[in-house]
Amino acid sequence: MDYLAEGIALGVDSLILAACIKQYYKHKNAMSMIQGAPFLEINKDLKEIVRTHPESKLSYVSIRGTVKPLGNPIVSNNNPNVTGVVQLLRIKEHVIQRSTTGFWADSERTIQEVHNFMPFALQSGGMQVEIIDPLAADVLDMDVISDEFKPTVPSVMDHIWGFFAGVRQRGVQSTEKMLRKGAMITGIGEIVHTSDGNLRLQPPSNGAPFYLTNMQVTSLVKKIDGSKRNYRLLCIFFGGLGVVIVGLLVRKYWKYKLKLIEDAKRKEKIEESRRLRRRQMRDNNLPESQLCVVCKSNPIEIILLPCGHVCLCEDCQADINDNCPVCRAPIDKKSVAFIT
Repeated sequence: MDYLAEGIALGVDSLILAACIKQYYKHKNAMSMIQGAPFLEINKDLKEIVRTHPESKLSYVSIRGTVKPLGNPIVSNNNPNVTGVVQLLRIKEHVIQRSTTGFWADSERTIQEVHNFMPFALQSGGMQVEIIDPLAADVLDMDVISDEFKPTVPSVMDHIWGFFAGVRQRGVQSTEKMLRKGAMITGIGEIVHTSDGNLRLQPPSNGAPFYLTNMQVTSLVKKIDGSKRNYRLLCIFFGGLGVVIVGLLVRKYWKYKLKLIEDAKRKEKIEESRRLRRRQMRDNNLPESQLCVVCKSNPIEIILLPCGHVCLCEDCQADINDNCPVCRAPIDKKSVAFIT
């Protein structure tokens, strides 16, 4: 049977469904953790609150403050008046690529991506909390400083080469993003009180998501909830699609089984008709030596190998498969014998 197409479709659907379910529960758990994380003001009481907790840390909290560089800030490559603490430089190549179906479609690939960052803290009310490993954040909101696209002007030879190669250059896109100095940021993660008396916000050691976002906590929860709903709809869609594919497989298998049963019945009917015709053509006046040793009515028609005894009719041979009824020798093979 050929279940290849349905099997591939079911496999792809299962992979997509598993990915959607994983993302759904990831967003659901993240939303629950953010809603359960206490919001703490960055003030003089924060240090005492963290210090008095076990291991001098709070496993998951949210704070909000302005970005303060701990040193000389990073200056923007495209706007010298803009400074910040985290910089992203990305160069993308845009092309028109011919697909296997023969159609041309837009495509892009990242040629280079560079992250620059420096130590910084969130401050409010004269107190500050240093941010550790900001690039590990699940969400790191940055402002777009520059986004420039430089189109490529191809020559005649480029057009000819692109046609045969299946790739035509469109241009190069250069993007710069920065987490600006003085930006208001919400940080959600693990806060610890260090031995030197400072406070640090870092990625949670329990694997919970780490956020550095310009949104309020309520806005972040709404955004994650929207993504969770989208993944839930995708789970329902691909789950239903999987049920349909399984239904098609079961239907196809059932039709195949019915066909096998019908073929077996048809074969048995033809065999029975053939036996009836042979029975009608048999000679009834045969000596006992030429009669089947089992039924004693039909002529002998089957030879048993390797013993060589011709002792069974075609009707009885179907029920005797192990030993010869004459000498009890094992039966390896049965063949039609022509008695003259």
